[in-house]
Amino acid sequence: MEYFYIILFQKILVVLFCVTLFRKIIRHMWSFLDIPKEPCRVLVTGATGQIGYALVPMIARGIMLGPDQPVILHMLDIEPAAEALNGVKMELIDAAFPLLKGVVATTDVVEACKDVNVAVMVGGFPRKEGMERKDVMSKNVSIYKAQASALEKHAAPNCKVLVVANPANTNALILKEFAPSIPAKNITCLTRLDHNRAMGQISERLKVHVSDVKNVIIWGNHSSTQYPDVNHATVTTSKGEKPVREAVADDNWLNTEFITTVQQRGAAIIKARKLSSALSAASSACDHIRDWVLGTPKGTWVSMGVYSDGSYGIPEGLIYSFPVTCEKGEWSIVKGLKVDEFSRAKMDATAEELAEEKTLAYSCLN
Repeated sequence: MEYFYIILFQKILVVLFCVTLFRKIIRHMWSFLDIPKEPCRVLVTGATGQIGYALVPMIARGIMLGPDQPVILHMLDIEPAAEALNGVKMELIDAAFPLLKGVVATTDVVEACKDVNVAVMVGGFPRKEGMERKDVMSKNVSIYKAQASALEKHAAPNCKVLVVANPANTNALILKEFAPSIPAKNITCLTRLDHNRAMGQISERLKVHVSDVKNVIIWGNHSSTQYPDVNHATVTTSKGEKPVREAVADDNWLNTEFITTVQQRGAAIIKARKLSSALSAASSACDHIRDWVLGTPKGTWVSMGVYSDGSYGIPEGLIYSFPVTCEKGEWSIVKGLKVDEFSRAKMDATAEELAEEKTLAYSCLN
């Protein structure tokens, strides 16, 4: 009887060995097959504007979705910009991007949204001199209500939406309200620009490369009330990884000048170049979508404006910036981080502003 079991065990081992070997052979043969991916359709609204003009070549070059992902660009702008939009299309063709498999340039929102897999909402109504906040909000509510309807009816299932145009958090919330069939988790706003600015300030202060800094957090609104938080951030030095607070060794700077510099960075850039941030905003939009689609590195989180589920005491029903990790095309809020009294006050203040914006936006709807 023992001999029988020995023979049976040997046969099982042989079968397992053959199955494993077969899988390895198939995987090896598969690696020789060059099966091209289906093109991903990416919508950019406000495509002739500064950010849009900086963004579309980045997408066409593979910076947003990876060096092996073909794309078809959908560009939308208003009717007065139609000629300029055609000029951008001509430039994209002239650049001969290998990954760019097609360009749709249109002023028709339905045509622009048709079958798109990713939508980057850059277009919006900017605040002009003499305009009240409610006037700007009213204009943007109208724009995002119409675009939400078009996305809901014509975009591809599971379309991922990133709102860039300010007020980004509240524009994203309005879009969510008027596209109820798009999952709330698929509608986000850009706070990665602020996240990157915070990392840049820390790297400059410590004289290290920005890639050596990780896990800063932007809490709240993409506005001057946002809270750049380094309490959980780390930096890699010649002596190993250490907390940013320990490396900087200046709590006063971290709690004052660092925060205000990040909060006011957009205004500082406007003052310096007489134009708003475009290159950095476009690059950050690529970072946001790339990490969302392809995933964040293990042990690293990023900041995204997402629909609050009540985490960290933030009211549900706001689009609020949280630390998130991404895997398989889904984001998850990082849970369980310690929040001190200083941080709590800052986080609540920016949540209050978002609640006020939400009330203002809803009053525009009525």
